Amino acid sequence: RLPSQPVDVPVMNLRVMRVSIALWWGSLTTLFGVVPMLFIHLPTPALAGGMAARLFSAQTYVSLACGLVLLLGLWLAGKEASENTATRSERRVCAVLVTLALLAVVGVEWGAAPHIVARDNLKFWHALGTSLFSAQWLCCAALLWRLSGQR
Repeated sequence: RLPSQPVDVPVMNLRVMRVSIALWWGSLTTLFGVVPMLFIHLPTPALAGGMAARLFSAQTYVSLACGLVLLLGLWLAGKEASENTATRSERRVCAVLVTLALLAVVGVEWGAAPHIVARDNLKFWHALGTSLFSAQWLCCAALLWRLSGQR
């Protein structure tokens, strides 16, 4: 059994949060499949890399919007909730997961991506960017799991 207690969230707020995390996680998951296909089907790696960079950049803004919606939802839940230790603790865990995912977003887009595009120590920056993207995906998967079990 997971140590997860329900987050005391009004129904509409919970629905918006579920849609937001599903969109975020789903869009990240889609990129895992689309980007390799670019390198398979586009004529040159440079063309595929440029298109991948644009897709990852667009994903950044989807991630930021979804993350902010989730943080707002968690904050509103805290204001409206009947406080008990379990729900407060679970809300904190969710807020930490959202924050870590958002830090990974920022690290990919404004930390690793400029070095990848410039082909500056490509192996290192690509590995770092991939690790941060994967960390973002894992945080979102954990959030999706936690929020999808709520009633």
